[in-house]
Amino acid sequence: MDRNTLIGLVLIFGILAGSFYLMKPTEQELQQEQRLQDSLKRVRDGLPITDTLSANSQTTIDTAEISSKPFGNARLGDEQVVTLENELIIAKVSSKGGQIRSVQLKNETNYDGKPLMIIDEGQNQFGFAFKANDENINTSNLTFTPQGGDISVTGESTQSITFRLNYNETQYLEYTYTIKGNDYNIGLDVKAVGIQNLMDIKSNSIGLNWETTLLRKERNAKSERERSTIFYKESTGNVDNLSETSDDKEQISEKLSWIAFKQHFFSAAITSDQPLNNTELSVSFDANDGVIKHYKASADLDFSAQKDNHYTFNLFFGPNQYKVLKAHGDDFEQIIKMGWGPMGWINKFITVPIFDVLDGLHLSYGIIILILTLILKGVLFPLTYKSYQSMAKMRVLKPQIDEIKEKVGNDNPMLLQQETMKLYKQAGVNPLGGCLPLVLQMPFTLAFFFFFPNLFELRGESFLWVKDLSTYDAPITFTPIFGIDHISFMCVLMTLTTLVTTWYNNATSGAAANNQMKYIGYFMPLIFFFVLNSFPAGLNYYYFLSAVLTLLTQFIIRQFIDDDKILAKIEEHKKNPKAAKKSSFQQKMEEMMRQQQAQQKNRKK
Repeated sequence: MDRNTLIGLVLIFGILAGSFYLMKPTEQELQQEQRLQDSLKRVRDGLPITDTLSANSQTTIDTAEISSKPFGNARLGDEQVVTLENELIIAKVSSKGGQIRSVQLKNETNYDGKPLMIIDEGQNQFGFAFKANDENINTSNLTFTPQGGDISVTGESTQSITFRLNYNETQYLEYTYTIKGNDYNIGLDVKAVGIQNLMDIKSNSIGLNWETTLLRKERNAKSERERSTIFYKESTGNVDNLSETSDDKEQISEKLSWIAFKQHFFSAAITSDQPLNNTELSVSFDANDGVIKHYKASADLDFSAQKDNHYTFNLFFGPNQYKVLKAHGDDFEQIIKMGWGPMGWINKFITVPIFDVLDGLHLSYGIIILILTLILKGVLFPLTYKSYQSMAKMRVLKPQIDEIKEKVGNDNPMLLQQETMKLYKQAGVNPLGGCLPLVLQMPFTLAFFFFFPNLFELRGESFLWVKDLSTYDAPITFTPIFGIDHISFMCVLMTLTTLVTTWYNNATSGAAANNQMKYIGYFMPLIFFFVLNSFPAGLNYYYFLSAVLTLLTQFIIRQFIDDDKILAKIEEHKKNPKAAKKSSFQQKMEEMMRQQQAQQKNRKK
């Protein structure tokens, strides 16, 4: 290497080193980039973006001007957080607004294993709104003074802590939170002392505002969104809710006694001893995958301008477990949708009591679902047997019905129907006899469609290869195709078993000869596969067991039903003089058929 080359290399390295040094970002630029990355991460995690740039910028605060305003000193205080803990929940109360900052449910986790927060940090605002000395006051933005420290209680013991928002020594707003050892409830006692002297003498109400953003807790975010909304109870006793599947907003004229922010398996609710008036509720979706929904509730409470005011609330933070909500009272159990009409009655008065008894045996939930299915099939067996018996009669009559078709032909449908009905009458067969028992069983089958997806007890419970019976099992995942990104093995088993049952039913009933009916029977299970693929594994497990037991029941009943004996009884029934006698209904039907035939002949002429 000659000298010129060596000098060139030294210069190149010198230029590169100087460039790195001169172009190195300053400490301020590094902090700004870090804040940007932190903000992007919060967006991905579904958390609100904080204006850290503004927070870190130097600003001059005129404390004298702020202190001169109503509750001025409360606008400058530092935040303190007090923890209220019992055997079931951990609630953090902030001095900023004197409001619940977060609530963690013990012994429960999110789908990703993190602690389950019914109320997440920084996602909750609760407070009163009123006008004091002609200035709008929102207590959620003011600093309360806690009069005590952290609380931890167990058993039946109870403790309280007070937060006070001072205007002066004789005028203040006071929150008292009370927590009991083994309870999902936190009592909130609010005293407005002397506040009426700051407000217009004509004031007769004070506003209550509650706003929460619910973050994702379940594996199936789509299902979680579709089962989350705001419920409320009117003073008339009616429990209603906003839409679960779309953005919704309602202005309610009726007085309300409670409002619940429901999130599939968990709820945060407020009950008021004083009626909530002019309530406005809204629920909105969020495109962020980590956010489920945004909830807002605002209401007016009666306010006396002549005396101090006192309000009593109860805050519930717990699971949507039927027995827990039922024990809470005040119709809280209606937060769980058990189905409409007969399905709801079946679940409330039959399924839930039986399930609770089985649950008390501390068995695996897979075994409990099996026993529940066996009980249901056992209760419905008489109807099932009657249905198969009627189908067997139709099966042995099929050759005679085919003979009628050959004699009459397809050109005269009225006569064909008339002769077929005559045969049914002589044979003593009801053509609807096989359908009616199946129709009577349908509400029980559909009731479980509502029961299992809302069953809190299945959450996080494993069985066989299924890690969580409350959501779909997904041993196979892939890039989404038409919105499908997984295959549920339990749903596959359910579909295959239903197809086998359909095949066996067609083969034994003679329906296989009818190609159209055969294809419809095979097509429906495939449709249900795509519908139920994202439904809870517990529900698909029940349908799988139901299909298996249906197949076994058909096979067993088929062994006890003798077609020759049934045909012999039918032939014997034909000889009965009463069989030849036409009922008044049959006579009317035949008369109607004759009239229709005459009308068709006249049209042809």
